[in-house]
Amino acid sequence: MTDKNIIILHVEDDEVDAMVMQRALKKTDLKYTYHHAKNGIEALEMLRGTEGRTKISPRPSVILLDLNMPQMNGHEFLKELRSDSELKPISVYVMSTSSDDRDRLEAFGQNVAGYIVKPLTLESYVEAINTLNKFWQLTELP
Repeated sequence: MTDKNIIILHVEDDEVDAMVMQRALKKTDLKYTYHHAKNGIEALEMLRGTEGRTKISPRPSVILLDLNMPQMNGHEFLKELRSDSELKPISVYVMSTSSDDRDRLEAFGQNVAGYIVKPLTLESYVEAINTLNKFWQLTELP
């Protein structure tokens, strides 16, 4: 286990997927702080502290991002995030049901750290988070 506290912003419109992610995180030995946004607009407001939202501080170490969301989808969010000099260093991992090559290419074109096709079970979410945790232990996050 790492002694680093990983600050996670989970951008996900599906409440069930968000609850499964929270349950999966609790089943790991990861030391984390979890924040949830329902779409890209809400996530940017939380990151910037605008529109009456409290700014996430310290800034998230990692963003787990769904692509298919209302109001501002994951690709639009990534473009906005990468154009903001304060936010662009944040590591982003896409977690989407889409296995479409176009989605992957567009996401990697916006410098995502990884692209994970969404697991369907709690156990597969736990496995994905444990794998990411091992990676985070070996790297220095911004």
